Amino acid sequence: MTDPSYLPHRPWRVTVLRGGPSAEREVSFAGGRAVAAAIRELGHVVTEADITPDDLSALDMPADIIFPVLHGRFGEDGRLQEILEQRGLPFVGSGSEASRISIDKDATKSKWQAAGLPTAPWLTLTSGAEPPWDMLQPPLVIKPLAEGSSIGVSICDTMESLRSMLPLALSEFDRVMLERWLDGPELTVGILGHDPLPVIQVRPAAGWYDYAAKYERNDTDYLLDPEVDHNTCRTAQQLAVKAFDVLGCRHLSRIDFVADHQTGLQLLEINTLPGFTDHSLLPKAAAHAGIPFGRLVKMLLEMAWSSAGH
Repeated sequence: MTDPSYLPHRPWRVTVLRGGPSAEREVSFAGGRAVAAAIRELGHVVTEADITPDDLSALDMPADIIFPVLHGRFGEDGRLQEILEQRGLPFVGSGSEASRISIDKDATKSKWQAAGLPTAPWLTLTSGAEPPWDMLQPPLVIKPLAEGSSIGVSICDTMESLRSMLPLALSEFDRVMLERWLDGPELTVGILGHDPLPVIQVRPAAGWYDYAAKYERNDTDYLLDPEVDHNTCRTAQQLAVKAFDVLGCRHLSRIDFVADHQTGLQLLEINTLPGFTDHSLLPKAAAHAGIPFGRLVKMLLEMAWSSAGH
C-alpha cells in the first residue's frame, strides 16, 4: 500500500467517469454514483462526468486522479486508458495494453493457454467466413469477443440451435468465440492490489448467469461460503493471481471460473473494471474480507496515485 507520507496533504480532485458508449451504460451510472458518494465521504472533491470517444471534455477539468467506472467498449478496452496515459493523468485500473488484451476473450485465453493456465477449448469465428459445421459439437457457448456482462452470449445445446444462433451472433458482433460448455459451479475471484479476495460462487435461480441475473433480478445467490471444497477455493485464488499477472493487470480485476465436473477449474474471462453497484461481486468479496466500500475506494485511489510515480 502507498506510504502515507507520499499522499498529498489536501483533498484530492477526483473525476469519476461513468456512462460511456457501451451497452452497460446504465450499470456504469449506478456504479459511478456509488463510487462518487464514497469519495465525497472520504473528504475529496468529486466531479462526475460522462465520457464518449466523441466527447472527452470530462478530461479537461483539473484532476489529481481519474476513477473510471466504465464497462465494455471504449471505457474498458484500452482506448480510454491510452488517452489517459498520453495526457499523463493518474487513473484507477489496468493500463492500456492489459486492458486491450483483457477485453478480447480470444487474446486473453491465448495468453492464459500459452502460460499453461487451464481454460476451456474454444474457436474464434469472423463474420463472412463459413463456420466449420462438421467440427462443431454442442453444447457450445457463443460469446462476442469484446462485450462484457454476458451481453450477446448464447448457449446452444443442439446443432439446430447452433445453426440458428451463430449466424445471428456473427452479423451482430462480427467476431465471436465458440467455447465448450462447462458443467459445474460458477466461481469468481476478485483481485485487489495483488491479493485475491474470497471466492464467491454465483448460483442463478433460473438458467445461467446472464445480464438479467447480474443486474436486474434479485434471486441470484452469491455464496460467500461456496459449495466447493477449501482446496478448490485456494486453487482458484492462486490461479486468479496468475491469470491477472499474465495479462499485466493492476489495481483490481475480477476473474471468472467454472469448476467443471470433468476437467476441474477452468478460466473463463477477466473483467478489468468490475462493477460497483449493489449487485457487484468485487465489493461483496471485499466486504467479506473486512474491507468496507469506502475503504475499498480509498485503497484504489491510493494505488492510482502510487502507480503514477508519486
